[in-house]
Amino acid sequence: MQLVWADEFEVDGAPDPKNWNYELGFARNRELQWYQRQNAYCQGGRLVIEGRRERRKNPNYEAGSKTWKTQRKFAEYTSASLTTRGLQSWKYGRFEVKARITAKPGLWPAIWFLGVEGEWPSNGEIDLMEYYDGNILANACWGTRQRWNAKWDSIKKPVDSFGDPTWDERFHVWRMDWDADSIKLFVDDRLLNTIDVRKTLNPTDRGPKNPFRQPHYLLLNLAIGGANGGDPAGTTFPTRYEIEYVRVYQ
Repeated sequence: MQLVWADEFEVDGAPDPKNWNYELGFARNRELQWYQRQNAYCQGGRLVIEGRRERRKNPNYEAGSKTWKTQRKFAEYTSASLTTRGLQSWKYGRFEVKARITAKPGLWPAIWFLGVEGEWPSNGEIDLMEYYDGNILANACWGTRQRWNAKWDSIKKPVDSFGDPTWDERFHVWRMDWDADSIKLFVDDRLLNTIDVRKTLNPTDRGPKNPFRQPHYLLLNLAIGGANGGDPAGTTFPTRYEIEYVRVYQ
């Protein structure tokens, strides 16, 4: 394995624009946060994604709208979502991310990948790490015959099961080993989930026949609330999701 791409976040200030784009505004899952660039910055050799309890006016607000992205006059939280979409994508390899999350109600940090071709979920989604509702998740999904309805291969591990009451105060290394036959998802060398890529087949033409045999790009984000994140009302803000490095080997 040779290192083919990395970001060590060693220069203070904005993340390197050669490596990262941003999602902006409301994104998905009826989440509460408004994504904006200023909530992501490099400091002391780390990428910091900061969740804040602050009000932002929704410029897309429409009175009487039935759509969640336009029916809210304000967002009550802000955060950031960084992505390598349009800049970097990879097919197969070893992916390592050293990060520290905050395991509190309403927070939904993630390290995940989406395929470059096809609509979701037929493009293929890999969740190297998600946290919400007290659990660490390691997942993948692909398409079904019903549009926008995913077939999931998912596993949950309660944070309490790691046997360390200060687990979320420490940095951990999340790793994905991905080839044409399997996707293996680890934390601190502990195997959480193995996805059999020989069986991840889309039944329609909304994406590649096998979405995990195409390049994927990376997303790093901190969502708040929404369909799975839970209620953040009792959680202290600002809160940090910190990434020490991202490394890709092939």
